[in-house]
Amino acid sequence: MNENNIQAKSKKKFKVTTDSKHSLNISPNLLARNFSPENINQAWCGDITYIHTGEGWLFLATVIDLYSRKIIGWSMNKRMKKSLVISAMEMALGQRKTEEGLIFHSDRGSQYCSFEFRKLLKIRNIQQSMSRKGNCWDNAVAESFFSTLKKDLVFHENFETRAEARRKIFEYIEVFYNRERIHSVLDFKSPIEYELNVA
Repeated sequence: MNENNIQAKSKKKFKVTTDSKHSLNISPNLLARNFSPENINQAWCGDITYIHTGEGWLFLATVIDLYSRKIIGWSMNKRMKKSLVISAMEMALGQRKTEEGLIFHSDRGSQYCSFEFRKLLKIRNIQQSMSRKGNCWDNAVAESFFSTLKKDLVFHENFETRAEARRKIFEYIEVFYNRERIHSVLDFKSPIEYELNVA
């Protein structure tokens, strides 16, 4: 690559998104890497990532239904506070009816451990599950989505503003990823197509 003056397209800026150094309660790992539930609304997962823009960082929180890999909730903000994950969860709850025994899995970040977020889950009778300390594989589906988002979109863009990044990420999630992007684990169907075909 050096001899031919070739550079990798996916240069990465790094930003820590998991603040696990806190005194808040930690939930057990109920999901235990069962990333293939038998029906929708049995297991959801969530996480936070960051996108670099000319105005600074933009943080993205998502909620994914593990059954179909559909992004059912998402939120973006310039700050990585508990309101970010609460907004993403509220969007998911607005789209879905929660079933008894539903598990929501995340890392041990302070946003997910906050009283307000736990209260939201409790009101809807959702069981909270968390990854083991420092084990990203326990939340592999959420990590995989962020990797896909960045390879498909973010690393090919130079967002001048947060508003530009928000618009393009919205289009990626709602127009392309949920409706068109196929997954081998979904019999090479998109999340929405997979849910419709088994409904």
